[in-house]
Amino acid sequence: MLNRAVLLGRLTKDPEMRYTPSGTAVTTFTLAIDRRMTNQQGERETDFLPIVVWSKLAELCAQYLKKGQQAAVEGRIQVRNVRP
Repeated sequence: MLNRAVLLGRLTKDPEMRYTPSGTAVTTFTLAIDRRMTNQQGERETDFLPIVVWSKLAELCAQYLKKGQQAAVEGRIQVRNVRP
């Protein structure tokens, strides 16, 4: 099976970096991606996708990416079930 995605959008806020107890860097941010099609009112809808980046790339994302900046993300889709 193939699980590969390429996303292009804008950051909704500055990335947040933290470290796991073992010392691995983890950076999270949300990417806002406009849909190609418009809705019935003629407006474009936007999807907000949470992005998680690990290790050295996490440190680079936290250092160079900022709110509103356009970013391309290549990776795999993973759905997490969040319980209230």
